[in-house]
Amino acid sequence: MTMAEYFALVKQIDFDYLYTVTKQWFFCGFALLGPAAFAYDAPFGRFATPDSVLSLDGIKAWIVMELASPFAFLLTAYLHPFSPTPLPKPSLSRPALGISPQLVLASLYLLHYLNRALVSPLRAPSRAHSHLAVVAAALAFNLPNGFLLAAFLTSAPTAARLARAPSSARFWTGLALWLAGFVGNVYHDEILLNIRRKAIAKGKARELEEDAAQARRPRPHYAIPYGGLYSLVSFPNYLCEWVEWFGFALAASPSPDFALLPAAEALLAAARGARLAEIGRLLLPFVDSVSPPWAFFFVEIATMVPRAVRGHQWYRQRFKGSYPRERRAVVPWLL
Repeated sequence: MTMAEYFALVKQIDFDYLYTVTKQWFFCGFALLGPAAFAYDAPFGRFATPDSVLSLDGIKAWIVMELASPFAFLLTAYLHPFSPTPLPKPSLSRPALGISPQLVLASLYLLHYLNRALVSPLRAPSRAHSHLAVVAAALAFNLPNGFLLAAFLTSAPTAARLARAPSSARFWTGLALWLAGFVGNVYHDEILLNIRRKAIAKGKARELEEDAAQARRPRPHYAIPYGGLYSLVSFPNYLCEWVEWFGFALAASPSPDFALLPAAEALLAAARGARLAEIGRLLLPFVDSVSPPWAFFFVEIATMVPRAVRGHQWYRQRFKGSYPRERRAVVPWLL
């Protein structure tokens, strides 16, 4: 089968159904299950389990699981299931330096993952091992997210709406927030990378010196980070990433219809009875109003807040009285 025949076959997929079901499961699954991470420590980073037979090289595992998102995004953009044409190419006849708003947003998404999947890990002197379960969970997040965002951005309705975006203050405010969040995310990640670099340069990476077996499994070293928003929170890189994707969602899509959220009493009653089907039925009208950019933003918060809280607790336990008392976990003065 030739490549053209293969893609012609793929085009026969019912993308309307696939898109709807994927968005529902992506949003509901991660938004509802994400908070469960308050009860356990995901086995990677500071909570890595390098002695497990399912433990994988940290840098390689990170690259594989993060590249999944731009791969799914680019493949879906190539197929452009909800538009007769792919993303428009740059043209001097177009506004905003000849680049369409669709292409601007797609480029921002890919720039983020270029840094996250390749630049950052390849510049890291070491990275703790990742458990196979963490990689599987990341793939379960990144593959549908890349598909949903590309399908949304390349759709004909989105193209028609974004054609008016360059004259919208909302669009430019969103881009400014994305840029501020991206720069802040890179800046605070660099502070963490410098901690590892300095530890290794000073010979504090003891496992690299003890024996060859340990040298094959270097672990990152931890110190109290200072600089930037670290004066306020333990995880400013998380906070900046939320600002980044909030700006992206603001620029890319109308806000969800919060009037469609079910009453809290009904949700709590269904939750107490563990009636999952009823919970889904109550949430679906709202979920259907949530576009993929907003779904990405909400799900990121739901899955990252528990990691930030537990990581903050770990910092306090590890460094005890020397850890700054005024720092919160991820939101200054609040959380």
